[in-house]
Amino acid sequence: MARIKAISRTRTAKTRQLQFVWKHKMVKNNGQTTDGKDVEVIDPGLFNRRGDAPDYFNVKLKLNGVLWIGNVVVTENASDWYLNNMDKDKAYDNVILAVVGNADTDIINSAGQPVSVMPMEVPQEVAKRYLILASEQGQTVCHQNVKENCTRLTVNSWPSALQTERLEWQTEEIRRRAKEFGSWEAAYFVTIARTFGMGVNGDLMEQWAKSLPMSVTDFHADDLFQLEALFLGQAGLLELDTIPERFQHDALNEGYFAKLRNEYLYLAHKYSLQPLDGKQWQPMGNGCNRTPHLAFSFLANMYYQRKTSLHTMLKCETMTEVRNLLKVSATSYWQTRCHFGATSKTGTNQLTAERLNLIVINAVVPMLFAYGREMAQEKYCDQAFDLIEVCKAEKNAITKHWQQYGINADSAGQTQALIQQQGEYCDKRQCLRCRFGYQYLKGTTKLEGYRNMVIEPDLFAELY
Repeated sequence: MARIKAISRTRTAKTRQLQFVWKHKMVKNNGQTTDGKDVEVIDPGLFNRRGDAPDYFNVKLKLNGVLWIGNVVVTENASDWYLNNMDKDKAYDNVILAVVGNADTDIINSAGQPVSVMPMEVPQEVAKRYLILASEQGQTVCHQNVKENCTRLTVNSWPSALQTERLEWQTEEIRRRAKEFGSWEAAYFVTIARTFGMGVNGDLMEQWAKSLPMSVTDFHADDLFQLEALFLGQAGLLELDTIPERFQHDALNEGYFAKLRNEYLYLAHKYSLQPLDGKQWQPMGNGCNRTPHLAFSFLANMYYQRKTSLHTMLKCETMTEVRNLLKVSATSYWQTRCHFGATSKTGTNQLTAERLNLIVINAVVPMLFAYGREMAQEKYCDQAFDLIEVCKAEKNAITKHWQQYGINADSAGQTQALIQQQGEYCDKRQCLRCRFGYQYLKGTTKLEGYRNMVIEPDLFAELY
């Protein structure tokens, strides 16, 4: 008999509630099936995020004292079994139990065998805690709970998992760049360029790199002046109207701006280049780092000195070697200027230690990890973890926020974990996937002031 493929199931808010409760065994009392069998859950199994297969694999439970090992489906209504064609899919024939919020029908699998159905409710105490998480004070309450009630094991182990998760996410981004730009060397250069965007201009930096063919850059790699003209010109920063009016006169009199612009216009005509809109760049950093001009000068010098070479970086074995490779000075003109025509007493000769640290954290470490995964060379993955643990901890709004709740970062690995926590869990309200969120749900913190809250039907939709 031909297998009928199940449609991809859409997990409703109520279904997600039930799955979370099942996963963490939050129902203290053992359940009972609709046909009177006592259920004792020994192991809730492994959750499967796919929508076309049973929800939990390798579940261990007892039905009337008899041990069963198999798969479990957790869904809002028993009738969802038929709505999603699970009754016709052999992949569901080894389901030993269907956990449902509403036992509105009996269940039969594709082999004609009955499947035990167990009704289950979400505990009101758990639902009320989720309601708190959904409120404006939700993050504050949860983060305070981390400080007061989370075990040391959770506080240490969860950030470790987040750190690896962040590297996995960065690996996918680097793989995408390698495919889009045609090589891992190009992907590394783009990844370095993004770090000079300081977050606010990261995507624009990638757009800039995409607009400038690597073949053109490589052809002029031995001429620093042409590289700087290409980099600044393609960024749209060699247009007079991108210079503040009070600096335009001096910029024209100095001559360097005009020389760069003329060189770029010649190269742009030769290679049919279309520059970005230079007015898109947002202020970033402090002092001279607020404008992107110095960043492109550093990038041009790095490229000229072959410091953006992935092949060369892979040969580095220690943090000292990595930092020595990345150290570079700006072109002499930019050592005393923040903008065309604007002299500065605080000009920067070399990349600061802080900027070097950020390049290692956000470019070198992810590239080592991604390349190691892609080439199946674990030594590079291990090196990535070693480097990030000796990198100085970042200081930003996220790390300062967590510091007030007793979470102090001693290394860049820990700060990267906090960034992942805040960006991918707290801000996106992924509380059901978060270990800190789980600790709050099962915690002992009192709920005075929240007892009379009404539980909305779609509460969990925003939290999963």
